[in-house]
Amino acid sequence: MHNYKRRFFKLIIKELEQIKEKLDEGYYPQWVVTDPKVYKLEQEKVFGKTWQFLGHESELKEGGSYITRMMVDDPILLMKNRKGEIKAFLNSCSHRGTRLCTEDYGNKKAHTCPYHGWTFNLDGELIGIVAGNKVYGEKMDKSEWGLRPVPRVESYQGMIFGNLDPNAMSLEDYLGDMKFYFDIMLGRSDGGMEVRGVPQRWIAKANWKMTAENFAADPYHVQTTHRSATEMELTPSDPLYASYGHQVVLQNGHGINVITSATGESANKYQGMPEDMWPMFERNLNEQQIEVFSKVTNFVGGVFPNLSFLSSGSGSEGVKHNHLNWRVWRPIAPDKIEIWVWYMIDKALPEEYKEKSYKGFLATFGAAGTLEQDDTENWARIIEASSGSMSRDRKLSYNNMANYLMGFDNVERDENFPGPGEAYPTCYTDHIARSMHKYWLELLTKESGGED
Repeated sequence: MHNYKRRFFKLIIKELEQIKEKLDEGYYPQWVVTDPKVYKLEQEKVFGKTWQFLGHESELKEGGSYITRMMVDDPILLMKNRKGEIKAFLNSCSHRGTRLCTEDYGNKKAHTCPYHGWTFNLDGELIGIVAGNKVYGEKMDKSEWGLRPVPRVESYQGMIFGNLDPNAMSLEDYLGDMKFYFDIMLGRSDGGMEVRGVPQRWIAKANWKMTAENFAADPYHVQTTHRSATEMELTPSDPLYASYGHQVVLQNGHGINVITSATGESANKYQGMPEDMWPMFERNLNEQQIEVFSKVTNFVGGVFPNLSFLSSGSGSEGVKHNHLNWRVWRPIAPDKIEIWVWYMIDKALPEEYKEKSYKGFLATFGAAGTLEQDDTENWARIIEASSGSMSRDRKLSYNNMANYLMGFDNVERDENFPGPGEAYPTCYTDHIARSMHKYWLELLTKESGGED
């Protein structure tokens, strides 16, 4: 079986290596979007090796708090123990493998398996067995049968990530210069951010690569896809409005669009946050971060492979309220994802502001939001058009390639941008998208022990 798996990977990797030159030229083969063999390789070499977002520390408020999440196909149980430490385990009883906790969140002193009653404490240790020594005798060592921990769990600015690779680089090294922008969005306020409500979840007909790219790399779609929002005067009518600002390419496939306006400034300083909070921002951020934050209208970007974010404002009658939403595109199949969306807001904001902001978020980017429905329709159409014989033709011809040529040779890097990364003076460009797909290909074709 191991030899079969190794041969399987070698065959698909050889095919993928042939597309590197095309990627360097700005072309992306359509067949890789929904190919089952590529998807199987992604599970092993992308999601088995990279940092994946699990939740925010504000979701685990006190000892005994827990939340259940997914790392692709692995169910995960996160708990806060009595010492205030956050632990993450495979959500599977070590007795027969039953999913241990079925609730989305809650608070418990211990978790008892519904199958045979094995009980585990907040550190994942096995502390109770029904009938104990009477059925297992004296040789049963409970210390050997605790829950299986996620190999690596680390946090940055309250964001909890997990990694299935025990030898992976640290989270901070993986985030790289994205930390500069995380600090603006997550570290600007005293007390940090908090999750309001629970993550919204729904299933969509889509491929994770296309949804991640849509948020991290593609403001170009806004004027066409979200035309209804323009017609309702929720967004500007200027067809270039989402292009103003900078698209910033970061390490490891990450990227962010810093969208401003035609003047390079924002009509609403600090994204329209209350003026009495401005001194706090200026105390918590450095000079370069303040320059970026004071001029930005929207931040939209992503952390490779499948975490995206949008910091914007929504509202009515000319009054907008800032909100920050994070989303994970959890792969279920090559053509299906589960979308998880978190709403976050500054703890320091007044409750009235938070409530108005939350309602604005639900109306636009909630599961039934006006803008969310526009996107899911297009993602489904990509799947429908990428699943047939013609689109899966391996011939590396122009007609079988998706176009990633925007900004390829007509947009130069702006060396004067105050933030880190490779910054380009327009958000209508494919620089982040090309970087994402190149890193994706690098991971898929990278040699690793036992597989290649």
